[in-house]
Amino acid sequence: MGRGGRLMALAGIALFAAAPRAPAAASPRCAPARVNPSQALAGSRVTASPGPGTRDSSAATQISLLGVPAAQLSRVTVTGSRSGPHPGRLIAYSQGDGASFVPVRPFADGERVAVRAVLSEGGRAIPFSWSFYIAVRDHAGVALSSPRPAPHPSYEQHFRSRPDLRPPKVSVTIHSPAASPGELFLAPYSGPGQYGPMILDENGALIWFKPLAAGARAADFRVQQYEGRSVLTWWQDPLRAGGLDSAGGVIADSSYATIAVVRAGNGYQPDLHEFQLTPQGTALITVYDGIDCDLRSVRGSRDAAVVDTLLQEIDLHTGLVRYEWHSLDHVPLSDSFASAKYSSRKTPFDYFHINSIDIERDGELLIDARNTWAAYIVDPRSGQVRWRLGGKRSSFAMGSGTGLAWQHDARQQPDGTITFFDNGATPAAHPQSRAVALRLDPGRMAATLVRRDVHAGGPLVAGSQGNVQALPGGDWLVGWGEVPYLSEFTPGGQTLFDAHLPAPYESYRAYRLPWSARPPARPAIALSKTRAGTAVYASWNGATDLASWRVLGGGSAASLQPVAQAPRRGFETTIALPGSAGGRYVVVQALDSTGAVIGSSAMLSR
Repeated sequence: MGRGGRLMALAGIALFAAAPRAPAAASPRCAPARVNPSQALAGSRVTASPGPGTRDSSAATQISLLGVPAAQLSRVTVTGSRSGPHPGRLIAYSQGDGASFVPVRPFADGERVAVRAVLSEGGRAIPFSWSFYIAVRDHAGVALSSPRPAPHPSYEQHFRSRPDLRPPKVSVTIHSPAASPGELFLAPYSGPGQYGPMILDENGALIWFKPLAAGARAADFRVQQYEGRSVLTWWQDPLRAGGLDSAGGVIADSSYATIAVVRAGNGYQPDLHEFQLTPQGTALITVYDGIDCDLRSVRGSRDAAVVDTLLQEIDLHTGLVRYEWHSLDHVPLSDSFASAKYSSRKTPFDYFHINSIDIERDGELLIDARNTWAAYIVDPRSGQVRWRLGGKRSSFAMGSGTGLAWQHDARQQPDGTITFFDNGATPAAHPQSRAVALRLDPGRMAATLVRRDVHAGGPLVAGSQGNVQALPGGDWLVGWGEVPYLSEFTPGGQTLFDAHLPAPYESYRAYRLPWSARPPARPAIALSKTRAGTAVYASWNGATDLASWRVLGGGSAASLQPVAQAPRRGFETTIALPGSAGGRYVVVQALDSTGAVIGSSAMLSR
């Protein structure tokens, strides 16, 4: 599948529906002649994407030149071996450290593209040039996604004041007073009913839920920093905005309004595995794209396809691609633990399966790959892999208990250790999934296991997804991915918090983070008659500073007086009004912890 369809790559499985196609020749080679080439040109001053020799570039690619001011770049000429000269514009990045040459038309599949340019520096003109190849897009079919199951009322939460919201139930089984503060962030999908980003309070009660339209899913929902303020971010597919209907990243403010949408560049769609904002005004995203590939070197078919997994750094202000890194350029197909035996143009070989990007303290990139059982340190200037941790060719001697299998979410911690969610499946390589931390000794080139947490309520085996979030006090918040649990562990392994969604649901990652927000809409209110009088139902989707409710009643809008008050109890609070107390008309006021009114509902009559 190329840019003509969507790839579902949650668990390393791509599902496709065959589409008619004319008989085709054998697939081309998709890896460069020399693996792990440098992308640094002009005396290592300029980082070029696509890099020299790459064979998997997009036909819609721009040519990214990173590392020097745009004013120092000139005389850029781009020529396709089949499509001829490509005029275009050189557009500067908002960070002031480079520019992209954007051709006015796309390239041809399979052709060689030659690029020439001049770098002006210190009164000298430094010419540089390189070439790359355009991939042959895989047009065998389009990705299938399973239909959303029918609603299952026993799995859902229901609210009188907000009948439109039906998020999945959350069952909390362990909650110690010593658990860390902060809201909990999930993005449930896969089960029956509604999908969407979800915020829970520290006790596991719903604060905010955004139901997505039928056919849409969200993932990697969390708090990040954007232009100096805390925002919500998540990946969504499809994401309808600006006339487009494709996958993208959402950035929302503290009133839950969308303030930016981030799309992939070069004709791709962003994948769910990473959407990370940087202080430089950029976003790191992952992409999964199918291209035709001769896989006989790894016991596959000559008429096959491979999942080309890559990362992009996007300039948030211009949408330009500042940097692009392809696994096929830097990691051999033979490093995979997945099998190419049954791959075809309908079922591309997902040999790498990128699932996280982490920026290290020295600026290098830590990239995790599920299907090679390894994490990689990548030089961001050259794109070259400096070392591998785990897998078939680990640069480090792997000590007892350090072996990774089908893992996710590699993150460097402040003490230098690297944490992983080690799935151990699928297929099974470990008896249970676990959260681990490895310490690296660069002198001895050895890795040691320094921490390991497993689920206390019985072994959990997550065949896909999952993450480990290191909390400020030393605890870990672990999201179990395909198995819909989230758990908080102390450094000594004690479980302080454990909760789960109904079994059919999944949440790619889970986080505990501080968040403060107040929605612009009014609090919601509903009334129902009871034998003793009236029940008032009050809720306010997304309000984090809501502490209690006050009910006002009266014979008219001008005569409303306080008649009852109750503390917030979960998402929806029920308040009983005996008999006809308060009169015909009812309003609820939302109060903060000081008793100040922060919102009022519409007025209802009973």
